[in-house]
Amino acid sequence: MALTDSELQAWVESLSLACFGKPFLHEARFNPRLKTTGGRYHLGDHRIEMNPKHLIHGREVFGKIVLHELCHYHLHLEGKGYRHRDRDFKQLLAAVGGLRYAPRLPGQTKPKYMVHCFACGRRAFRQRQIQVDRYRCAQCGGRLKLEHVVAEQLNKGDGCLDDTE
Repeated sequence: MALTDSELQAWVESLSLACFGKPFLHEARFNPRLKTTGGRYHLGDHRIEMNPKHLIHGREVFGKIVLHELCHYHLHLEGKGYRHRDRDFKQLLAAVGGLRYAPRLPGQTKPKYMVHCFACGRRAFRQRQIQVDRYRCAQCGGRLKLEHVVAEQLNKGDGCLDDTE
């Protein structure tokens, strides 16, 4: 299923009206240079770029990725919390049924390491090994433990790490 940029533009505009009740007034286009991300919202000029490789998951999944980017768009224009960690973003994303994470593409490497917080139990998956004594949990500031990932642990991680230096 291939879409042109003009078809994507029309689809984004229709999804915006149907799901948010607000028009999408800027540009939406494909960016084939995107590797792992499903899409990107640009704060400066309010355009949305989508990864055409994610069309292999089907129109329904791709539409949920578009809804994710539209959440960023509408919340930013309204002056509300548009970042992934903001409550406004999480609530709106759940209300419209968008995806929190883009599905893994075929051939995309799987994470090799899992970082586990001793204090709150939060997990974050990483491709590269890190020195856990230099980082702390972004959620609670607790100490971290690095573990090798086994196949059944590959549910998407929900954490990120902050450098303590």
